[in-house]
Amino acid sequence: MAGCAQEGTPTAAEIDVRTLDSSGYPVDRYTYDRTANGGGTVLEGMRMADAVVPTVRADSTLKVGRGGIVLNSVDDVIDVSHLSSTARPVLENRGFMVGFATSGADKPDIAEDKVDPSATTVTIRLLRFPSEDAAKLAAREIADADFNVALDQNRKLTLAEYPDALIHWRPTVPTIGVAMPRKEFVISLFIVRTTPDQTQLMSLVKKTLDAEVPAVDAFTPTPKDSIAQLPFDPDRMLARTLVDSRDNRTPDADAFGYFGPNMLVHAANDQGVRQRLVDSTGMDLMANAGDGYMFRTTDQKAGNDLVSGLIAILEGVENGPAPDGIPDSKCIHNSKNTAYRCYVVYKRYVGVVNADNETDAHKMATAQYALLANSL
Repeated sequence: MAGCAQEGTPTAAEIDVRTLDSSGYPVDRYTYDRTANGGGTVLEGMRMADAVVPTVRADSTLKVGRGGIVLNSVDDVIDVSHLSSTARPVLENRGFMVGFATSGADKPDIAEDKVDPSATTVTIRLLRFPSEDAAKLAAREIADADFNVALDQNRKLTLAEYPDALIHWRPTVPTIGVAMPRKEFVISLFIVRTTPDQTQLMSLVKKTLDAEVPAVDAFTPTPKDSIAQLPFDPDRMLARTLVDSRDNRTPDADAFGYFGPNMLVHAANDQGVRQRLVDSTGMDLMANAGDGYMFRTTDQKAGNDLVSGLIAILEGVENGPAPDGIPDSKCIHNSKNTAYRCYVVYKRYVGVVNADNETDAHKMATAQYALLANSL
């Protein structure tokens, strides 16, 4: 593809990055405040993205990622992740702190956030509470409150492998709900199939818990009294990500966030393909800052492989020229509109910039390269 380093193209070591500093973007080495500045629970929610498995790990057919989101408030849990509103007083009374949720299906949505009625979907929520005791009480109360909505119709089910899992199902409705305490967390599942077959629904419950429980067990939650001291950007991923201004930056999962590798998989159209790409390149960290992204891989070759893989799974894009003098960069544009994107690889880092036209995309890619080169 155009933009790959070729014979005669200067290497990173040969480019004087001082000549690239006139872009208007801040490209000097930088470090954000090392503490959370009041955003500790948001940072903990970002960490929890890696304690929630992409649905494809539960069942290979559930490969269509519907996204992952930090749940900053009780409102987010109810209104965004769609946990039953009967859980609201439980979350409030038991001290809900922060959560993360993801959803996946075996078929694409038919419209934005509108599930295909013939699809099987699994939603996984991980909800953090102040203590193990609070989580146990919350799980019981969440399950009871939802069960009591249709007291004369709901049926309680059990799973021998997970005796703490509180499961209920209505024989005439093709859904099943689970609330299960695990450490300081409640694992909350909501599974939808096309028919109310108890055996099939319980099979998916077991598969999902088989995948999710080890992820929760492997995750080390930040002690409650240490969350406020969580480091803002400990690996300087956000500091390496191009922004138009560094002023007044605070943790924000949507606009200024820092995640482990699962976040790249949660929203993938084909989670299996994206997971294999993450695994093969050793991508272990990512950051998002507005329209820009940063990824960390094992080395420069892996960075180039990540770029090639990410481009290969995009639809409706065309290759374009890369900015002059920037090695290991590739640019594409959407064939249906004027969206332009450039990828810049520098050592083990991959920066991604987006713009409305080619000129701005090249300017930003050049600035991103300078920032990476200056950030050693």
